[in-house]
Amino acid sequence: MSQVADYVLNRLTEWGVQRVYGYPGDGINGLLGAFDRAAGKPEFIQARHEEMAAFMAVGHAKFTGEPGCCVATSGPGAVHLLNGLYDAKLDHQPVVAIVGQQKTLCLGSHYQQEIALEQVFADVSEFCQMVVHPGQARHVIDRAFKTALTTRGVATVIIPEDIQEADAQPSPPKAHGSVFSSVGWSPSRMLPDEDELRRAAAVLNEGEKVAMLIGQGAAGAEGEVIETAELLGAGVAKALLGRDVLPDDLPWVTGPIGLLGSKASDEMIQNCDTLLMVGSSFPYAEWLPDEGKARGVEIDIDGRMIGVRYPMEAHLVGDAKETLRALIPLLRRKEDRGWRAEIEKNVEEWNRICDKRAGQHFDNTINPQAVASELSSRLPDGAIVTADSGSGTNWWARHLKLREGMRASLSGTLATMGPGVPYAIAARFAHPDRPVIAFVGDGAFQMNGMNEMITVKRYLDRLAGGPPLVFCVFNNQDLNQVTWEQRALGGDPKFPGSQTIPDVPYAAYAELLGLRGIRCESPKKIGSAWDEALSAGGPVVLEFKVDAEIAPIPPHIMLEQGRKAAEAAVHDPERTGIVKRGVRQKLTEYAERLPGRNGG
Repeated sequence: MSQVADYVLNRLTEWGVQRVYGYPGDGINGLLGAFDRAAGKPEFIQARHEEMAAFMAVGHAKFTGEPGCCVATSGPGAVHLLNGLYDAKLDHQPVVAIVGQQKTLCLGSHYQQEIALEQVFADVSEFCQMVVHPGQARHVIDRAFKTALTTRGVATVIIPEDIQEADAQPSPPKAHGSVFSSVGWSPSRMLPDEDELRRAAAVLNEGEKVAMLIGQGAAGAEGEVIETAELLGAGVAKALLGRDVLPDDLPWVTGPIGLLGSKASDEMIQNCDTLLMVGSSFPYAEWLPDEGKARGVEIDIDGRMIGVRYPMEAHLVGDAKETLRALIPLLRRKEDRGWRAEIEKNVEEWNRICDKRAGQHFDNTINPQAVASELSSRLPDGAIVTADSGSGTNWWARHLKLREGMRASLSGTLATMGPGVPYAIAARFAHPDRPVIAFVGDGAFQMNGMNEMITVKRYLDRLAGGPPLVFCVFNNQDLNQVTWEQRALGGDPKFPGSQTIPDVPYAAYAELLGLRGIRCESPKKIGSAWDEALSAGGPVVLEFKVDAEIAPIPPHIMLEQGRKAAEAAVHDPERTGIVKRGVRQKLTEYAERLPGRNGG
């Protein structure tokens, strides 16, 4: 007779799970034995750390739309999952975590590695349940998947060692207390109230300068978003999690918004008279219109979150695609296209500014903006591009122009360091026929990305050959984003004791592992380095030695931030470099506004 662990893995397979990311431990010995007997259905993928396994599960969910699955042992292994699971929770991704626990016999005795896991996972999980009877496994696994899919969140299943190894009960006895569940789920169609739709249409039809802001909730509604924008003569700004909803080559797509955003997005949002938000909970009020300056309409599938970022006159609780389909017949095409023309002019201007900034290299060091800019035109069709958290995220957001069919994501809401590499690995496992490129700062790469190159080596037979798999590392020996935040937000100079990190030969490390390593130190060789990496035919660590003193200049500088940055610069150990570079970078923007400029 098979064990509960065998039954659990078979149930995962019935739910469509092909691989489970994890790390072994004696608290899941029963499950490990079952994985061996399962012969790859589902497959156990060994990460270097449980946190990375959880990030891989999130990456799988983001790039497939299917539930991601991860597994960890009891005690410390379970705790290690949490950061990755919070990434799933905050970015609304369906992930099922299976966690071991000490034997039921010893629970409550302060046993080794005994942790109150139900309490530990209560906040991160939409569903958290410990299996204490073999006949319970069926409905607990089923409810975990149904809940993760329905809530787009985390479901945690805790299975003690002795229950894993107990005889399975696929069909519990038909008795009081027994539950008979089934595999299966389908998404619902959610439409808003018809009166609210008419109210929304009235607001949008009356607006003369409509701006749209979309997030990942607009995924799958590309055609409807385009049609709506065309009718309203609107431009579309994209929150970072929604940046692959629309391609960047549409002339009225203004790109990212916020601190990492574009000047075109900022000018559109600050000057609009009507704001339409679709599938986004973008939280930063300073980058939205002043209260009362613009009327608002919002579409969100989660009624708990609608109208909490900006005061809205119409609150459309529904699926983005279905809601826009219902709204479009009520909209009138705006004949005056002056607002649209202004938006497109600002987009063209911003693109020129970005190109000029990327072309500025100081003291023969590589401008990190150029790393992204040079890749942009070289991005292979169908590429999946991930980013970590750090200053490199600015260049990923601003300088990479996505075309139709490309995918991109990062840790949007948790904004944690660490997921760029595991996202990319999971993307490649899920889509072996697609190019995958990760943008990673040296801080995040040192934190855990380097370890996951060992995972790449572990599965090199699967990951080598075929489309490019490139891990692009920005080597500036600085925890750069925090350094700039210390200057602009705290008014403090760079503190080398916390910010400076060791110079590590990342490309050489890759070669040591038997992977391909490419190091670029010259601004003149950025393009050829990308060409070499993209044609390598296997995993590549592409290391760029970049300038740490290029500031991620926001679209507009808040007075208080400017004051603090100036105060910090007086005592900053890198004050000469950052002032010279900052002035030159900012002048590119002013030069575009001089009389006689094309389009200016």
